[in-house]
Amino acid sequence: MAILVTGGAGYIGSHTCLELLRSGYDVVSLDNYYNSSPEALKRVMKLAGKELTAYDCDIRDRGGLQKIFSEHAIEVVIHFAGLKAVGESVRIPLAYYENNVAGSVTLLQEMEKAGVHCIVFSSSATVYGDNDPPYVEDMPTGAVTNPYGRTKYIIEEILKDACAANEALSAVLLRYFNPIGADSSGQMGENPNGIPNNLMPYIAQVAVGKLSELQIFGDDYPTPDGTGVRDYIHVSDLGVGHVKAVAYAMEHTGAQAINLGTGKGVSVLELVRAFEKASGVNIPYKIVPRRAGDIPASYADPGKAKELLGFVTQRTVDDMCADTWKWQSGNPDGYKA
Repeated sequence: MAILVTGGAGYIGSHTCLELLRSGYDVVSLDNYYNSSPEALKRVMKLAGKELTAYDCDIRDRGGLQKIFSEHAIEVVIHFAGLKAVGESVRIPLAYYENNVAGSVTLLQEMEKAGVHCIVFSSSATVYGDNDPPYVEDMPTGAVTNPYGRTKYIIEEILKDACAANEALSAVLLRYFNPIGADSSGQMGENPNGIPNNLMPYIAQVAVGKLSELQIFGDDYPTPDGTGVRDYIHVSDLGVGHVKAVAYAMEHTGAQAINLGTGKGVSVLELVRAFEKASGVNIPYKIVPRRAGDIPASYADPGKAKELLGFVTQRTVDDMCADTWKWQSGNPDGYKA
């Protein structure tokens, strides 16, 4: 049985490919390498001791999708591919809607033609908008504060409609929180292009001297230390969650939204201190004005993942920081080295 992973060379995609191979699945990766590197997949195969098949392809490329579905017995699609920077989505929203939403529709249409009825979708906690945490899956969604989050919400709604129209279709909508960390080998990790948009790779690049200081966006939120609180989940735990979601999707039909998070909120300053402890490096920072679209706090109610998937996170924030430092200190230029 083969699983198609769109965006397979990306940060979460590559770690999920590794967990899939370790679990005995045949893996086919689709990636246009816009914000990823083929080197990530080489390291996946080396660590797993198994091969996967990789295609340089865009989800909007119907011919490329048809070729993949004709050459492999795909039973499940894990769909990561898409643009993912909140700030960028505010500047170029049409690119996000065209790539993320239109691309997902093309993928679903080609899945339907190929008779593939299971999809695990990489959604996000951003769909909860300004609800008060902890976030529970039956909360209202859609009051999203940025175009990136709206693309996730729209794709969720498309998948729900598709499942309502096709009783054979199974869609697991994994709403995950803030993935950080790296494979414990130190050979794989987050490798952003240019200045990182996310907190942890920014901290890590300050630690290795690539950036001079960390900018913390606001210290006047209604949180214990004034900085934003988020639910950080280790990327390897997230990969395991996707493996469990594949098994669930194959046994159930319909659309099911499931949080993947720890259920614990950690502030920006708490994460900085944890990283300093793990690395032994002082992280200089300055407080700057709040960033448009940011909310004070976001963390999951993880109960449904435990109930339906048997999924409980295993790694702590200290593990996330130690693994990130092992990756960044050993690969200061990411996969370019």
